[in-house]
Order: sequence, then structure tokens, then C-alpha cells
Amino acid sequence: MRPTKCLFALATLLLLGTSVHAAEATSVKVGFLSTLSGPGAGLGIDIRDGFNLAVKQLNGKLGGLPAEVIVVDDQQKPEVAQQIAEKFLKKDKVDFMTGIVFSNIMLAVGQPVFDNKTFYISANAGPSQYAGEQCNPYFFNVAWQNDNLHEAVGKYVMDKGFKNVVLVAPNYPGGKDAMVGFKRFYKGKVSEEIYTKLGQLDYAAELAQIRSLKPDAVFFFLPGGMGINFVKQFVAAGLSSDTQLFAPGFSADEDVIKAVGRRCSACSTPRTGRTTWRTPRTGASLPTSRRNTDVCPHFTPSQGFDAALLIDGAVRDVKGRLDDKEALRKALEAKHFKSVRGDFKFNSNHYPVQNYYLRVIGRDAQGRVTNKTMGTVFTNHADAYVAQCKMK
Repeated sequence: MRPTKCLFALATLLLLGTSVHAAEATSVKVGFLSTLSGPGAGLGIDIRDGFNLAVKQLNGKLGGLPAEVIVVDDQQKPEVAQQIAEKFLKKDKVDFMTGIVFSNIMLAVGQPVFDNKTFYISANAGPSQYAGEQCNPYFFNVAWQNDNLHEAVGKYVMDKGFKNVVLVAPNYPGGKDAMVGFKRFYKGKVSEEIYTKLGQLDYAAELAQIRSLKPDAVFFFLPGGMGINFVKQFVAAGLSSDTQLFAPGFSADEDVIKAVGRRCSACSTPRTGRTTWRTPRTGASLPTSRRNTDVCPHFTPSQGFDAALLIDGAVRDVKGRLDDKEALRKALEAKHFKSVRGDFKFNSNHYPVQNYYLRVIGRDAQGRVTNKTMGTVFTNHADAYVAQCKMK
């Protein structure tokens, strides 16, 4: 009897042992929450289109499994985003979330996502909080940490010898990170830091203030339609004849150039990656998204494209066992995909370590106003907060 009981017990333990292994999923569900309406919609739509293009090129699959991408507009409202995120997590039971443009939205929904042990793959928002003390094993960013592009601008403006600069940014976490990043490398005189309302489109008061300060340069971070209006009004006010404009890459990207035209020739814009990208599966140019088919590709869609590729590689690595969170985290950290923006690696806080390049606006061989890459500002640049991250 005793040997029989031992064998039975052993068989039971073996059976129980197999039950704890994660089962292979039959599909991958992604909750895509982004700003798709209002002044900031351009960035969200571009990221969505880049993500969807990657899924299309992967034959509607991620990691070899059928992909369901649920797209919802957060209307650039934190309270709306919170409600949508709760639905994604509790009702839709998504495997991943992505898409958020603005850091105040990211900070509003991040903790519930992490508490649910759902991986968030950021294709844009990179708040300093999640790079430092609030870093989280369920948060990955394929774009940059908020400060980084602005650090590159600050270094370039300092290197070029500009003595008196005015800074302009929206009054929200991303705007504050931008100011901090610029000043981390620019050590000249900052005459004024002007904080605008997020979503603001009329800059008459700010331009009058800039005129009175007489700076030799203006650095602005005004994403989407905000930046388009600012540049138009800046040039119309006659300020471009005496004052050089500087901005992060997406504030003078190809869609902004198309809207602003020659007036954008006042801008210099450090950024990540190359001027034109080729998608790794087809060699076709990454499109400019839905509204700019007649201009050169820009890099905002590439961020969404890379987010999809990161998910694809990780799901493939774990062989569809999405419930094995530890294995999935390690697969995401391994970054088994080739970014269309050039090579990067994840730092210990899950933010990229990558190069940042200078570009200026000029004309291409077809006579179109576009961006030209002129040189490298940073090589293998990491964010300033990683030492504060104690990843659990």
C-alpha cells in the first residue's frame, strides 16, 4: 500500500507542477489609448498609424498570434483616460497598453495599469517620475525620457554661443521636464520661462513678452497644433528676423513644416534617429500618416511602429505565454527587434539609451522644405534620473 500511495502522491505533484506553467494565449489584445482629437491630436494619430502599420506588415499578428488593437480617444483629459484604462483592464482584459501622448495622462493612468500587472509600452510620454523613483517593471518606453530632446537643444544652443534665451512650454509635467532638460545643458542667461496653457493656440501675449525681452534665441516645446500656431505667429510678428528659434524634433517635424511652410526655416531641431526610415520587413518608407502623403516621412509614426515591434518580439520570445509576467518582462528588456529609428538599448529603468542628432530645415532635391540631419549632439545618451530607479 505504501509504495502505491507514494506513487500517487508523486503523480499528483507532477500534475500540479504542470498546472502552474502559463498556457499559450490564442491572441494578443492591446489597449491603444491616445489623444485623437483637439490640438494635440496629430501626435496621437501618427503614433496610432505607425502602430497599425506594423501590425499590418506582421499580417495582423503580434508574436505570431492574432492581434486585436482596441483604439480609444482620451480627448486629452486625464479623467476620461482613467475611465478608459479601467475598462481596458477590467472588461477587455488587455495584455498590453500603449499610445498615450501627454505625460499628465500617463501619470493619471500609470499606477492602475502597473497594479494590474499589465505592461505599458510608451510610444511617446516619458515622464521623469517613471524614469526615477517611481520606475516600474511594467513600464517600458521606446521613444525617450521627456528631458532628453530638450537636453540636446540646450547643449547645441550653449555650444553655438547664444547668450540670452527665452523658454516657452505648456504648464504640465511634460512642459516642466522640457524646461529642466534644456537648462541642464544650457548655462547661459534665461531671460524668462513662459508657461502656457496646454492646448493654447493664441500666443499674442507671449510674443509681446518675448519682443520686450529681446532675446537672441527662443526655445519652445509646444507639441502638435500648438507648435504650428506658435511658429506661424512668431514669424508673422516679425520676430524671426532677429531671434533664432530652437525646438525639439517633433515641434518642427514634417507635418509641422507642411503646415507652416517656409516660415519654419527659422527652426533648428535636435532629435533621435535618421531623417528617413525604412521599415525592416518591406523596405518601404514609413509613411507620414493620414494627412501628409506628399512630404517626407517623419518620426512620430516610427514611435508607434517600434512599440508594436517590441510587443511582437517579446510575445514571440515567450511563445505566447503572456501570463508568465517575469518571462515577458525579460523578453521586453531583451528588445529583440530592430528599431526603424536606429539602434538603442534599454537602460535599467526601461528608458532608451540612444543617439540624438541635430537637424536644420532646408530644401531637398525636389525643392521641398524639409529636415536635414547635420550631426550628432549626444551619443549613447541616458536620462538623468536612472540612478534614482530601484527597480523591484
